[in-house]
Amino acid sequence: MKYIFVTGGVVSSLGKGILTSSLGAILRGRGYRVTAIKIDPYVNLDAGTMRPYEHGEVFVTADGAETDLDIGHYERFLDIDLSRANNITTGQVYLSVIQKERRGEYLSQTVQVIPHITDEIKDRIRRTAREQNAEIVVVEVGGTVGDIESLPFLEAIRQFQFDEDDQDLMYLHLTLVPYLATSEEFKTKPTQHSVSTLRGVGIQPDVLVLRSEKMVPEDVRKKVALFTNVHAGEVFSSPTVQYLYEMPLVLEEQGLGRVVEKKLGLEPIQPNLSFWQNAVRKLKQPADEVSVAFVGKYVKMPDAYLSILEGFRHAGIAHDARVSVKWVNAEDITDLGKAAELLGDVDGVLVGPGFGIRGIEGKILAARYARESRVPYFGICLGLQIAVIEYARNVLGLEGANSTEFDPYTPHPVIDLMPEQLEVEGMGGTMRLGNWPMRIHPETLLYKLYGKELVYERHRHRYEVNPAYVQRLIEGGLAVSAVTPGVQGRGEGLVEAIELPHHPFFIGLQAHPELSSRPMRVSPPFSGFIGAALERKRQGLFQSIQRLP
Repeated sequence: MKYIFVTGGVVSSLGKGILTSSLGAILRGRGYRVTAIKIDPYVNLDAGTMRPYEHGEVFVTADGAETDLDIGHYERFLDIDLSRANNITTGQVYLSVIQKERRGEYLSQTVQVIPHITDEIKDRIRRTAREQNAEIVVVEVGGTVGDIESLPFLEAIRQFQFDEDDQDLMYLHLTLVPYLATSEEFKTKPTQHSVSTLRGVGIQPDVLVLRSEKMVPEDVRKKVALFTNVHAGEVFSSPTVQYLYEMPLVLEEQGLGRVVEKKLGLEPIQPNLSFWQNAVRKLKQPADEVSVAFVGKYVKMPDAYLSILEGFRHAGIAHDARVSVKWVNAEDITDLGKAAELLGDVDGVLVGPGFGIRGIEGKILAARYARESRVPYFGICLGLQIAVIEYARNVLGLEGANSTEFDPYTPHPVIDLMPEQLEVEGMGGTMRLGNWPMRIHPETLLYKLYGKELVYERHRHRYEVNPAYVQRLIEGGLAVSAVTPGVQGRGEGLVEAIELPHHPFFIGLQAHPELSSRPMRVSPPFSGFIGAALERKRQGLFQSIQRLP
């Protein structure tokens, strides 16, 4: 087993997750079995109850873990399914140690940070790597070197030096090198202090990656090397790039892969990064372009919908088209006229997931506009529920139809709590989570997209289409294109997807297909949605040409 530990300095949010993912992609391109682990020093057990504005989206794994969004980056770059074991938090570690103490596993011992907490951290890293049959495990330590929360984790990875052979271990440190435009110079002092802090806890980095707006020149990298006790050839630059999928190419071109091979005693291999080269070419020089609207309430924080944005990008790669996203705050849509004003210049409308009543009526108006104007519509999770509410009100004539999440006293609860949620009291980890099957009805658009009857998609919700209204919706013209076949007696017949048969593209999914979309394997509904938007754009251009004198 080979271990690569990635730490960060100066400030958080430098891109450690992208660096970890890119390094994994470089090693995967050499044919190695790679997994990645994210360590989050916060005391929460998981990311499930955190504010999207503060931490971005909650990424749900196939086994139902609510994790940090970096796990999504790992899955997309490595093209593997990870599990709850790939996200370690302070809360998990301390809870496990306390439970062991209560069971008597530390009898006669004083339970302390060293060795009990650090041993628990090391055990979790090793167990995850072993269970996932990895040859190389890349471990990202969240936060910033010097944070009090991360000290036990830094101590744990320091101890690996004494547990593993030199050629089975390396430390990589990502740090900020600000560029001052006024003096046109790169400032290395923050990096010097960051590495000094890291060495103060007993870790000498083998490789430095300098994060900056521009490519850090060689003379600056040599200066950093001298002040940090790192070889000049092992200091790399991580500039701001237009697309995240460029990073494996940028780092490989500088020689990071060769340095890792040498440090870990790996046989030199010419990597196959052709997919990333082709993907970046399509992203930068697409044959077509299309604009879609994203109607939501966290539109000022795109990371809250990160996997959906990446799903758009994957569909763009598949269709060789640039997908431009127009952010529309659902609270700004106050009537149908405003919906037409805000959505009239796009060729597709997506209403995404969310919780709470804020912006709901605006989303319902967006769904109505897309249905009546025959604009491609894609509803994800709450977006499906919004489409059902809108259809019930304006087509079936069920005045006041709503979800009991927003109106507990609605006369027509077309969306209601799932039966198993009625007795749930806690919040964290209590929703319908992870992979669930859905059986797709033949002769539906959804079946054409997936090409098979039984598929698994990831879920994260408490509410569902009320079974008492399903037959009325079907009789009113709304097609239920997929249902849950039932797992261990639960969820039999729950609505998983809806569509409008005579609409160019009007699909809602209760699941989150964006979570399983990859750049090399686009989610079928995302591909279908962007394909429909492109078709609408082409038809609009054709009609415009026909009207020319």
